[in-house]
Order: sequence, then C-alpha cells, then structure tokens
Amino acid sequence: MSTALKQPQARPAAGAPKRRNRGRHLVSIGGAAGTPSLLTKITLGVVIALSIFPLYWMIVIASRTSRDAISFPPALLPGGNLGEHVERALSDPQANLLLGLQNSFIITGTVTVSVVLISTLAGFAFAKLQFKGSRLLMGVVLATMMVPLQHLGLVPLYLLMVELGWLDTLQAAILPFLVNGFGIFLMRQYTIQSVPDELIEAARMDGASTIGIWWRIVLPALRPGMVVLGLLTFMLNWNEFLWPFMVLSNNNPTIQLAIRQISIGLYSTDLSMVFTGTLISIIPITVIFIVFGRQIVSGIMEGSNK
Repeated sequence: MSTALKQPQARPAAGAPKRRNRGRHLVSIGGAAGTPSLLTKITLGVVIALSIFPLYWMIVIASRTSRDAISFPPALLPGGNLGEHVERALSDPQANLLLGLQNSFIITGTVTVSVVLISTLAGFAFAKLQFKGSRLLMGVVLATMMVPLQHLGLVPLYLLMVELGWLDTLQAAILPFLVNGFGIFLMRQYTIQSVPDELIEAARMDGASTIGIWWRIVLPALRPGMVVLGLLTFMLNWNEFLWPFMVLSNNNPTIQLAIRQISIGLYSTDLSMVFTGTLISIIPITVIFIVFGRQIVSGIMEGSNK
C-alpha cells in the first residue's frame, strides 16, 4: 500500500512581512460573527425612537390640554386628562365617534374579505389556469395599478351612486373597493411560487374539480399571503377619507369623518380632542397587528422555506 507523504509546511522567509488575520480584524470592528456592532445597535435604536415618538407625542397631547400642544418648551410627559378626553370624545353628539367606529368596521371588514377572496380566485386563475385572453386581462389588471382610478373616477363613481340612490349609505363606501388590482397581482405571484403544477395535476387525476383544488389545495398554501393582503387592505380602507367624505354625511360617518367633526370648533380647534380621537382610531389596527404579527412573520418564513 502506498502511504501519503506529508509535505512540510513552507515557513516564511526571514525578513518577510507576516500576513494579518483578516478575520480577527473584522471581528474587532464589527463584533463576532452574527453579532451586530455597536454602531448598528445605536442606529437601530435611533430609528426605533424616531418611529415611536409620534405615537408617544399623540398620547402626551391627548392626556393634556390643548394649550400644552402649542406651548414652548413642549410638554414631554403625559398628563392626567386622558380618561376625561376619551369619555368626552365617545359621548360627543356632533362627532358620532361610536357610530363611526361601527361603520368603519362594517366597511373595512366587508372590503377586506371581498378583496382577499376575489384576489385568491383571480390569482389562481391567472397563475395556473390556461384560458384565452389571460395575458390581455392581466395587462388590464396591471394598468389599473399604474393609473389612479380612484381619483380619476371620483366624479363618475359619484354620479353612479346618485343614480343608484346610494348616497349616505354604507354600500356606496363599499362597492368601489371590493376588487383590488394589487391584490390580484400579489396573489398571482404568490400562487406561482407556492403551488407546484404537479400538485394540481395530481389533484385533477384524483377527480378534484377546479373549485375543489382552489379550496383544498390552493387556499392552505396561500394562507400567509392572504394574511398579509388582508392586513394591508384593512389598514388602507380603515384610513380612507376622501371617498367616504364624498358619499357619507356627518350623521352616518366613518371613524375618519368623525375625527374631523371633533376638530370643528366655533373659533378654535381643540387639539387635545383631535389627538384623542386619533388615538382611539388607531387602537383597532394596533390590536390586529399585535394579534396577527407573529403569524405574518411565521407565514413568510414558512413560504420562503418551501
């Protein structure tokens, strides 16, 4: 048997410069491998502080008087008037804040469910079904994303609501947002990446219908994307102001219109009440993000692993 000969390691010649350990040099600057450096931690801390400060400032003004909002130097600590201001905002007959919360939940919930279901159906059709004119229709969907139809179609949509007799009704605020081009495009791309063609072909060989494939195979695979689309749709429609302002009255407002009514005064604007109404309006979105935040992250990680 032949034995491997160990070759002696070459020694640096006398007087030759020694090679530096680059790894140790990098560790000394950026920390150990996988550990952020001190500069990174400071930068992230500053960014987080700047992001949280508007929310904190809103709580401070909502718990103080309107004079404190314009005083200098500004107040940086919360006061003791938050409970009183919340009670005044919820009981204000001019603002109808409770009715605004109810209407916003109805409008936003209906629109979110519709957008998610229609987007998953259309995304599945564009991604996995072969039919004539699919590319042309997908081009039309992309064109709706490039053109601000909501603003260009404001007058025609308003005239349509007048003809239907739907002014000052919730269906007038719901109908224009039931379908979303961005949602269709998002779910199409997610379906292409998450649902293999072999899985659909195997289901067809087992006798599954198209609706059955969508319900039993496609929907479970698209759940992470559906959660993300649902949250984006909910947040966008919850904060919608222009279209509800066009078709709804002050007696039947959304939460954004109700906040506008709080800010109306005879000679001045009570900023503390405006901030209180704004604080109440962001509570539902905050709760939803807290409840579904982990599901979003875990769903995205699960989709990337697949």
